[in-house]
Amino acid sequence: MFSAGKKLEIITAFCARFLSFILLSSETRRCYRMVKLPEGVNRPITRSFGAQLLKNAALANKNAVEPAKPVAARAVPKPAKKAPAKPAPRPKQQAPKISTSSDENSKPSEGAPSSSSSNSVQKNSRKKVVCTLTTVLTARSKTACGLNQKELIEDIDKLDGNNQLAMVDYVEDIYKFYKAAEHESRPSDYMDNQPEVNPNMRAILTDWMAEVHGKFELMPETLYLTMYIVDRYLSLQSVPRVELQLVGIAAMLIACKYEEVWAPEVNDFISLSDDAYSRLQILMMEKDILNNMEWNLTLPTSYHFLVRFAKAAGSDDKKLEHMILFFGELALMDYRMVTIRPSMVAASAVYAARCTLRKSPLWTDTLKHHTGLQEQQLIECSKILISSHAAAPEGKLRTIYKKYGSEQFGCVSLHPPAAGPGHI
Repeated sequence: MFSAGKKLEIITAFCARFLSFILLSSETRRCYRMVKLPEGVNRPITRSFGAQLLKNAALANKNAVEPAKPVAARAVPKPAKKAPAKPAPRPKQQAPKISTSSDENSKPSEGAPSSSSSNSVQKNSRKKVVCTLTTVLTARSKTACGLNQKELIEDIDKLDGNNQLAMVDYVEDIYKFYKAAEHESRPSDYMDNQPEVNPNMRAILTDWMAEVHGKFELMPETLYLTMYIVDRYLSLQSVPRVELQLVGIAAMLIACKYEEVWAPEVNDFISLSDDAYSRLQILMMEKDILNNMEWNLTLPTSYHFLVRFAKAAGSDDKKLEHMILFFGELALMDYRMVTIRPSMVAASAVYAARCTLRKSPLWTDTLKHHTGLQEQQLIECSKILISSHAAAPEGKLRTIYKKYGSEQFGCVSLHPPAAGPGHI
């Protein structure tokens, strides 16, 4: 099978390999096993290779040195680094105090770091603290505009947590609904469509109904709903002068049925009107009003907002509360208030009351939050209310003025009127 020369080469290689395994130490044999020939090489081991193995083994035994580890497993020592000095802890830097005065060389305030300490901090810190002109101007502008001051909004419902009728969990959502619903079915400017009715006649009717409201000792909501029904019907139908009082009687009868526990009877209204209208006339007008309004009476009046805004203005101040209600009823007398939304009228009543009683500030953050209105938006409407208060003592229609001049309401109508909106 093989030639003589080939057999001799195989025997020689075998003997050389056998002899090398005998002479090498156990650790050398382990290292030898790790050395592998590349795959694909199939040539025989020559004599020179075996002789080199014998030489290496003899040299390793002679020196008796611990066998070297493979280069791949040997860790290369890294040059020793000098341990960096631990920087001193940086003190908390206080926000720079922006001064609006022209004195730029004022002494540092207490607690501010000195110049020597700030220099050492800058040396130890990696980032250099730079105070640019833009930073200073921005901080000054925020201070000047009051952006750094947080609004102080009081929780006006905190005392009603245990009162289930106050509905503290839902009151915010309820008034959001009121503000959304107040724009629906609001009376329009109807005087141009009423040939026989004018604003003065409407004021006379309102004064008479306020008197009837007091004699029956009705709820405040009833008077506000009555005037809403009157204005709503007059914006839809033209009414003769002789039937204007009939509209007022039927409107109050409807409001009493909606708001009161015990509503007055029809005969009571007939007697108060000196038998000017019959029972049938009142009932027919009641039916006509409801049909024209499509039986929709669930709409917010200014009284709904007066109660909430008065609470935001100061629930423990009874004099302020009575003054707000006084301005709220004065607004019912003035035809110019018909087209203004109820929340605006109520907020203006609160603002006029605070001006009259010289409250400071006139418009708080709490009122801004609950009304959603700024002070500048209330000026025009407040002027009308304050002028109505100033003219009330000498006017002919004095029912509301006398009502709030009694001790029951703290005699608030007798208070000198304000000089104007924004004046204290």
